[in-house]
Amino acid sequence: MNLGRITGQVRIVGAGLLGASIGHGLRAKGVDVILHDASRSNATLAIDYGAGRAPHEDDKPTLVIVAVPPDVTAEVVARELLAWPQATVTDVASVAVSVLDELIALGVDLDRFIGSHPLAGRERGGAISARADLFIGRPWVIGRGTPFRRRAVEDLVIELGAVPVLMSASEHDDAVALVSHVPQVVSSLLAHRLADATDAAVGLAGQGLRDTTRIASSAPELWVQILSANAGPVAAILREFQTELGVAIDALENPDVPGSRRALAEVLAGGNAGVARIPGKHGTSKHFSQLVVMVDDKPGELARLLTEIGEANVNMEDLRLEHSPGAQFGLAEISVLPEKEALLISELDARGWKIAGTSA
Repeated sequence: MNLGRITGQVRIVGAGLLGASIGHGLRAKGVDVILHDASRSNATLAIDYGAGRAPHEDDKPTLVIVAVPPDVTAEVVARELLAWPQATVTDVASVAVSVLDELIALGVDLDRFIGSHPLAGRERGGAISARADLFIGRPWVIGRGTPFRRRAVEDLVIELGAVPVLMSASEHDDAVALVSHVPQVVSSLLAHRLADATDAAVGLAGQGLRDTTRIASSAPELWVQILSANAGPVAAILREFQTELGVAIDALENPDVPGSRRALAEVLAGGNAGVARIPGKHGTSKHFSQLVVMVDDKPGELARLLTEIGEANVNMEDLRLEHSPGAQFGLAEISVLPEKEALLISELDARGWKIAGTSA
């Protein structure tokens, strides 16, 4: 029985990562979820995993969620609006302006359409990677529209544990160009440098390289669509990036010229200023201290570390793990509030843990 915000049937078109994850999240709340996909095998797989059920002739969804690739989103939205004249229709495309422009060009009545986009995902796609908690705590942009229809999408977002953020289509596309689309390009370009690197060089890779290239394993086919649909804002930011990169290159090619080291310092300091603005846990920008703890590479050691941090009555704000090739131990970087750093060091030292380093 559904006792949450959504009282009617929800139809999801597209049984990939986002569509299936929405299905899992709503099913966990007792919502009647209908799954449809142009690929019968995709739909069957998502249904087998429990993300929803197959469509019935007497279905009457009150909310339709279009979770298909960006290049066909407008076409599918238009079809669903026509098929379900009482339903609110939304999408989860990572671009907004191009979808809206195409719908207008098709002559679609947009009264029942509210564009939206959850800022959530994984490097792996498909129903097999879907999870009900994918959206918890993540921002979910909701476009402009009538209050009644927008409320239906807000209810969906809140039901899934996400945070609703109201933005226009152009505001959304400018924002995601900076925080999502350009990082994908930069990460991919950096990772491309590794293709011809020697095994010895790659063997030296640490967490910094893993962090900056993590998203480079994303599917090229999908990202060609996303980048093409938001080409203007992405290109504008990359031009600025190119200019600053040129400054860094000039300084490195002429390191002894007066002003070169200052130019490099300003590039790096600019990065410090920017990264400080990225929200951390619970959306805050609070600064944390980091402790790097050596963890033996054997079963149960990491679990013991986390348990003993809890027993020390210290809340762990973040955790990153690194394991160097060939080493018989890993490194756990623990983020804590600065005022808890000394206490945690003392407690872990008393319990026999080796602190490899600290930073603020």
